[in-house]
Order: sequence, then structure tokens, then C-alpha cells
Amino acid sequence: MKLSKIIASSCRQNILETLSKVKQTHIIDLVRKVNSTYCQVNRNVQILEQEGIVKSHKIGRLRIIKLNNNNPKTKAILQALKTLRQQQDSI
Repeated sequence: MKLSKIIASSCRQNILETLSKVKQTHIIDLVRKVNSTYCQVNRNVQILEQEGIVKSHKIGRLRIIKLNNNNPKTKAILQALKTLRQQQDSI
């Protein structure tokens, strides 16, 4: 998927920005932090996981989500989001 399509979703943007601020979080906490629904966050996390941008694993019943910092796409997307936010703030 192209970078522009990955960051086209405001939910995905919020997920990525939230994950960039914390080492890892569980899916329900992520839902609260991005102020969205479980279905929407789960679907977008799955998309990001398919692209290799985030990783998830289970600890008991909790699904833990974190950024995959080893993927070059992750760094490019975070930089693109930072640039977008700076441009929005200057307008």
C-alpha cells in the first residue's frame, strides 16, 4: 500500500501518533486514546500490521500493539505525519 493511502485515514494517523508516544499499549487503551470505536481501531491496526508498520501479540486476553521500528516504512510514515502536523499548525 502506498504511503499516501496509509496516512489517508485520520484513525490510522491517530493510532500512529499515539503509538509513537508510548512504547506499547493494549488495544482497548488504544481505542480510548484515539477516541474511536473498537471496530475501527481494530480494522486499522490490522491494516498497519499487514504493512509491517505495527506488531501485535497477546498476553493472556490482552492484545498488545507497538510500532515496528525496524521497518523503514514506519520511520517514513512518522516523518510524513510530523511534516503534515507542522504544516497544519502553521496555517
